[in-house]
Amino acid sequence: MGTGKRGLLAAAVTVVCAVTVLGAPGTAFASPSPTPSASASASSTTPPLPSTASNKDLELVRTKLEALYHDAAVATDAYNAAEEAAKKQSAEIVELAKKIVAGQEKLDDLKDRAGAAARAQYRTGGLPDEAQLMLTDDPSEFLDGAGRVLQGQRATKGLIGELTRTQQDLEQYSKDASTQWQKLEAGRKTKAAAQKKIEKQIAAAEKLESQLEKKEKERLEQLEAQVALEAQTAWLDTGVLDEINSAASVQGKKAVQFATAQIGKPYVWGAEGPDSFDCSGLTSEAWRSAGQAIPRTSQEQWKQLPHIAVEDMRPGDLIIYFDDASHVALYVGDGAIIHAPRPGRTVTLAGAGSMPILGVVRPDV
Repeated sequence: MGTGKRGLLAAAVTVVCAVTVLGAPGTAFASPSPTPSASASASSTTPPLPSTASNKDLELVRTKLEALYHDAAVATDAYNAAEEAAKKQSAEIVELAKKIVAGQEKLDDLKDRAGAAARAQYRTGGLPDEAQLMLTDDPSEFLDGAGRVLQGQRATKGLIGELTRTQQDLEQYSKDASTQWQKLEAGRKTKAAAQKKIEKQIAAAEKLESQLEKKEKERLEQLEAQVALEAQTAWLDTGVLDEINSAASVQGKKAVQFATAQIGKPYVWGAEGPDSFDCSGLTSEAWRSAGQAIPRTSQEQWKQLPHIAVEDMRPGDLIIYFDDASHVALYVGDGAIIHAPRPGRTVTLAGAGSMPILGVVRPDV
């Protein structure tokens, strides 16, 4: 293999390696430790609690935690979206690198053929075929030569045209690769910013919870459960379950079975199994196990999947929560969902109406 081809392949390998490093979750984008240290700004937003928290104090804590974890969920969606985009852009860059290698090899071959034609002309004295043809005295040789000249002209034009097209293709591949690199770099910055926000919000939430005594933490969990129960009861009191009676599809059943098997596994932002999940990681993997690829984030699931009326939903459908579509759960029937709630919690069964419902989407319409 010539030095030119070796250099080209080395460059392509460098591209692939660089893409792998940029997309690797274990480098600049590693998940934070379970208890990241709180930043100064986070500390300033979480004033210390009194030694014995009252019910009013705990309600303030619950509201603050809800806001912090909601912001972390929004940032997690941004992180996951950037991660998905980076995977696609990395794959496109790898394919472009392969096309560049193949195109360069083709260009080298065409140049070799053009060089051979030039050398052949040199051996005939440098005269073009038309001039040599005019010097012959043999009529039959003249006719045969005329046909060869026409064939040679066509071949030359074809060779020049192919050389031009190949060079243009290589230029376009190079431009496309540069564009994808720029997108990948922009995505890296988006991921880094989202990760920073996630860590900041989780650190602030953990700092706030760390100020509670053991009994106060238990009371806080009871308060959270009470708020969720009240929301679920209000939702059920609308009579919504009287309208919901659709049976799950075959794929929906498989998605529910997958989600059920994950109950008890911890929430970890950015995770999509097998040992931990975030909310959309759970729903996307549940449907992947059922043979249906769906968007990775809750916001994209809301944007891209068909919307279904709440009264028409069936087990396996996805319920999207909050006005910004920052949370998603899998409906399992009888007014219940399975979801990955937030950091510090595990995949669990909950009431479908325990959070503000934005709408319902169905992956397998």
